[in-house]
Amino acid sequence: MHNAFLFPGQGSQYVGMGEDFYSNSEYAKEVYNNASDLLGFALQEISFNGPDDILKQTQYTQPAIFVHSVIVDKFLKDKDIKPDAVAGHSLGEFSALVSANVISFEDALKIIKVRSTEMANAGKNSPGTMAAILGADDQQIKIICKQDGVVVPANINAPGQIVISGELKSVENAINTAKEIGVRRALALTVSGAFHSPLMSPARQPLLEIMNSITFNNANIPVFQNVSATPFTDAAKIKNNMINQLENPVLWCDTILNLKKEGITDFYEVGPGNVLKGLNKRIFPESNTFTCNKLENLKACEVL
Repeated sequence: MHNAFLFPGQGSQYVGMGEDFYSNSEYAKEVYNNASDLLGFALQEISFNGPDDILKQTQYTQPAIFVHSVIVDKFLKDKDIKPDAVAGHSLGEFSALVSANVISFEDALKIIKVRSTEMANAGKNSPGTMAAILGADDQQIKIICKQDGVVVPANINAPGQIVISGELKSVENAINTAKEIGVRRALALTVSGAFHSPLMSPARQPLLEIMNSITFNNANIPVFQNVSATPFTDAAKIKNNMINQLENPVLWCDTILNLKKEGITDFYEVGPGNVLKGLNKRIFPESNTFTCNKLENLKACEVL
């Protein structure tokens, strides 16, 4: 193994994402049109024109990032850049499954439609939020999360970069605790729910039902999954991990370190933004991470 595709999750979106592919590729145009038909709204309009406050809504953000990532994945593979392994951050794990031929594009989008809608509903019915905690060690994170009500680590992103998730007041109290114990920075995030926490449990049954209606195949390359940071190829295990991902933390730092142990040195961030490249600089600074969010970026990849 020497390279892996990494697929971003929520927070990587931006207005205008994917428009260059749509304007220059019949394949991309077809993917967007098919996605819009399946979703029941014009995904390309929201992706290309926003406005930002609409694009940031979970039910639009998730399919927008996924579709963009799948298109970039195809472009890279057409240039004969193919991964030895894949991983995706939260939502990005569905893009990774499509890349590894575990599920089809259409089936993944069906799941994401249900997942994003039900996560948004859970956020409305059980209001919660998330906060970034920077510069805290493991012991400090335990102290920060020891609040009345729900507060849990949600994204273990990089050394000293953790996102917590939970009930509104409890997260507010956790931020205050972080400041009291001298953590470098603690700030609330603009999100529509307490993702990767027990507050997402109402979305579990609808997600399970749609996933049970879809055929999962064994992966043709290892998929390093969020819930354990370890590789899987077995269809049943991958599916079970995807369900458990909803309420459990994203072990991203350990995922990259485990990819490193497998000999991965080159990473391609396949989709919008460059969040994962930034995390890689903290986790595995000797690695190479190539941002592949625009057509012009892919030209730089051709020489590798």
